[in-house]
Amino acid sequence: MQFPSPVSVEWLADFLGAELIGNKSGQATGINEIHKVEKGDLVFVDHPKYYNTCIESAASFIIINKAVEVPSGKALLVVEQPFEAYLRIVRHFRPFEPATKSISDSAVIGEGTYIYPNVFVGHHVTIGKNCVIHPNVTILDHCIIGDNVIIQAGTVIGSDAFYYNTKKYREVWYRKMESCGRVIIQNFVEIGAGCTIDRGVTHDTIIGAGTKLDNMIHMGHDTVTGKNCLFAAQVGIAGAVEIGNGVVLWGQVGVSKTLKIGDNAVVLAQSGVPSSLQGGKIYFGYPAEDAMVKKKELVWIKRIPELWKKVMG
Repeated sequence: MQFPSPVSVEWLADFLGAELIGNKSGQATGINEIHKVEKGDLVFVDHPKYYNTCIESAASFIIINKAVEVPSGKALLVVEQPFEAYLRIVRHFRPFEPATKSISDSAVIGEGTYIYPNVFVGHHVTIGKNCVIHPNVTILDHCIIGDNVIIQAGTVIGSDAFYYNTKKYREVWYRKMESCGRVIIQNFVEIGAGCTIDRGVTHDTIIGAGTKLDNMIHMGHDTVTGKNCLFAAQVGIAGAVEIGNGVVLWGQVGVSKTLKIGDNAVVLAQSGVPSSLQGGKIYFGYPAEDAMVKKKELVWIKRIPELWKKVMG
C-alpha cells in the first residue's frame, strides 16, 4: 500500500511510540510485506529468524522488536509488538468504510460498461469502459478493473488475503494480517463464474491483459499474472506467485506460494507445482516435471507388479 504522500519516519515513530534508530530524516512511501518490498517501503518483523531478511531487503524502514545493527540510510522503529504497529498503520491509512448502497458513490464506472442487478461495487473502485459485470459479482474497495473486461456471475474480486501471523497471542493462535492491497485487472481479461481473487496483503494482486480464467478459480494475495494466460477450472494459486506471459494451467492445477512460472509454460491437469518452473516447457504430475519424463515414469510404475513376479520367481 502506497501512502497518499511520503510520511516522515519521525512522524511514524511518534505515531507508534517507537524508538527510532538510524536514518531519522527518511520519508516512507508505503507499507509492504517482505516478498514485495521496494526502496522507501516500511516492513515489520517480530521473529529473530527473519531479522536479517528484512534488514537486508529493499525496505528502507523496519518495524522490529529488538534494537540491532542497521545499514546506513535505513531506520529501525523498535516497538514491543511489531505486528500491532503494522495493524495500526494499516487502519490509519486504509480505515474501514461501511457500505450504504450496492454501488458506492465513490466508484468510477466507464462509458459503455453494463452492470447487472445484484452486483456490489465498493468504495474507490474504478471500472473501465465496455465491461460486462454479471449478477452477484462483488468488487470490493480500491480494486481497479480495466477496459473490455468480462466478469461472470458470483465472482469475488478483492477478498481478504488468507494471511495470518502465527506468533501466539494468549488464546489466539492465528492473528489476521489485515489486507490493504488491491486487485488490478488489466484490459481484455475474462473471469469465469465463482472465482475468488484475493487482494494483496499490502501490495497488489494483478491479472495481466488478455488473460482468461475459467470457473471456480482461486488466486491468492499478491500474485502477479502476465499477459494472455489461460487457466482452466478449479486452478488454485497461492500467494505471491509470479506467472509469466502466455502460461497455461489446465484444470485443478495447484500452485504453491512465492514461486515463479516462466513465459509460455504449460502445466497439465491435476498437476501440483511446489517449486518454480522454467518457461517454454510442458509439465505434468506432482511434483510437476517435464511431461514426457513423468509419463514414462508412470509406464514403469504400472509394470512394477510384473517385474516383481519375475524377481520373486
